[in-house]
Amino acid sequence: MGTFKDFDAPVFKDLTSAIRALAMDAVQKANSGHPGMPMGMAEIAEVLWIHHLRHNPGNPEWVDRDRFVLSNGHGSMLIYALLHLTGYDLPMEEIKRFRQFHSKTPGHPEYGYTPGVETTTGPLGQGITNAVGMALAEKVLAAEFNRPGYNIVDHYTYVFLGDGCLMEGISHEACSLAGTLGLGKLICFYDDNGISIDGHVEGWFTDDTPKRFESYGWHVVPNVNGHDPEAIEAAIEAAKQVNNKPSMICCKTVIGLGSPNMANTHSVHGAALGDVEIAATRPHIGWHHPPFEIPQEVYSAWDAKAKGQILETEWNQKFAEYAEKHPAEAAEFNRRMAGDLPANWRSHVDGVINQVNAKAETIASRKASQNAIEGLAPILPELIGGSADLAGSNLTLWSGSKGISQKNGGNYVYYGVREFGMSAMMNGLSLHGGLIPYGATFLMFSEYARNALRMAALMKIRNIFVFTHDSIGLGEDGPTHQPVEQTATLRYIPNMDVWRPCDTVESTVSWARAIERKDGPSILIFSRQNLPFQKRDTATIKSIDKGGYVLSEAGNGKAQAILIATGSEMGLAMNAQKVLAEEGIHVRVVSMPCTNVFDRQEPSYKDSVLSKGVKRVAIEAGVTDFWRKYVGLEGAVVGMDTFGESAPADVLFKHFGFTVENVVKTVKGIL
Repeated sequence: MGTFKDFDAPVFKDLTSAIRALAMDAVQKANSGHPGMPMGMAEIAEVLWIHHLRHNPGNPEWVDRDRFVLSNGHGSMLIYALLHLTGYDLPMEEIKRFRQFHSKTPGHPEYGYTPGVETTTGPLGQGITNAVGMALAEKVLAAEFNRPGYNIVDHYTYVFLGDGCLMEGISHEACSLAGTLGLGKLICFYDDNGISIDGHVEGWFTDDTPKRFESYGWHVVPNVNGHDPEAIEAAIEAAKQVNNKPSMICCKTVIGLGSPNMANTHSVHGAALGDVEIAATRPHIGWHHPPFEIPQEVYSAWDAKAKGQILETEWNQKFAEYAEKHPAEAAEFNRRMAGDLPANWRSHVDGVINQVNAKAETIASRKASQNAIEGLAPILPELIGGSADLAGSNLTLWSGSKGISQKNGGNYVYYGVREFGMSAMMNGLSLHGGLIPYGATFLMFSEYARNALRMAALMKIRNIFVFTHDSIGLGEDGPTHQPVEQTATLRYIPNMDVWRPCDTVESTVSWARAIERKDGPSILIFSRQNLPFQKRDTATIKSIDKGGYVLSEAGNGKAQAILIATGSEMGLAMNAQKVLAEEGIHVRVVSMPCTNVFDRQEPSYKDSVLSKGVKRVAIEAGVTDFWRKYVGLEGAVVGMDTFGESAPADVLFKHFGFTVENVVKTVKGIL
């Protein structure tokens, strides 16, 4: 990589001034954005991107590239300027369209929109947490695939972050665990400019950040002049010498540096400088070019395409030698990084489902979930699990689980009581590639993790969130731990598939479909209490894939009403069907383990399950409003719109009306 003697001071200033100019001009044209951080971190960005970052603009997906995460994503013009200047497919026309409809330069960096953007950032604290997941993925894959003389997985994860990221609680969760796990390939740059939206942060943020990170077990480089390239270079080199601890480089910077009248004020944080101030800034930074004009010599100095291609070619040559010596490992690595499942996956899944169906066990669906993992995971080495200090309750451990530690790789993360951190780290594991993460907690505590769930759905990444203890069936722990509204509101997250299976077969199917889903995350919701096994023929088992299906047709084939149920309420629906039949009322029972998948089916299929003109009753131990789209105003919902109580589960189900008698009464009431 380059050294500072390769560039004299005027050229270096031109390189950083190009960042400042693009940032202030793009924000001004959009009349919206955050110019202060890009202008304040320009020197840090230049040192990292030109002298250290191993990447190839010609192939943003090169598997052994360094990962760069802009955790303080509001300063998105920094990464857009860097991507444009170094040669990614981000032309100046896209810079000019900053924050405009369908541009490749949205207000915050978005994964999948802009080549070179590794993760969607902006919700502060989540970028650094994604990066912890990426660094963990590098550690795990390196331990699995590297061989003497062939470190085919050998890259850094670099992060820019600011005061806001450090104030958010999620950064405490993730950074604490990063230190415990010794993620030495993680290097972070703290933009310590002392400014946030409301002004100077000493009124609300007086943490001793270096001591905080030292207590986490990080290597810390304090008090670095963030505008001195030699000091930044020395800090990075020092960080690279420490391979058993993540590094935090604390950079003192001036927000909006270059603006003669607005630098070091909160005014430059999140608003355009204005034409007058921009006109004053240009000569102040020695930039004498019109908006969006970059001299060729500046482009040439920034251009990373040739160097990036050399780096990737060298890696390709090393990987080719690795493949000759370790062909099985190389083939497995390629499969994993491509995101493909094993060739025998489909037949294996079918075999596991058939075995589960033959056993016909009546067990808690959380136990059925563990059995599903036990059946599927042996041919899926990319599956990496974990739990937020509830492994014995969530039942996420299986016989092949190997806990990850500072010294060892593995396939299971003991996240500790860190639900939000766990979920955002899982996003980073998924984004890195080569792994399929799953992580668990109680359904109630999905609330702590919710924004990370939303980010997974927004990014359309393969991720599996496991939530157990799914209703008032939790019992004596009481309403603080009994989810009521959570299942319904999780279903409302766009692009999220939420499965609430009713027995062992549905639990296994839901696991298989979540693993297979490449274009988005899945939530699997399981019970604490035992659920009765439901008999099905082969065609009915295949129908589970559709998210909703007829589990039991009306006895005479002509349904007078339809009962729709999920999870632990399915047994109730089936028992009510029998009682109603004895009274001459014939009803169909529909199992709807995943409403999201069912909603995507063809209208003709949905009509075959929920026949038009037939009145419906939905049964679920949760809020009722969600089910109105299926039962309509003429139907009814057996649910609950209050919080639970502390009592044994059977007492609670009876108290809240989850009884055969109440279901029968409700059906009669709508006929």
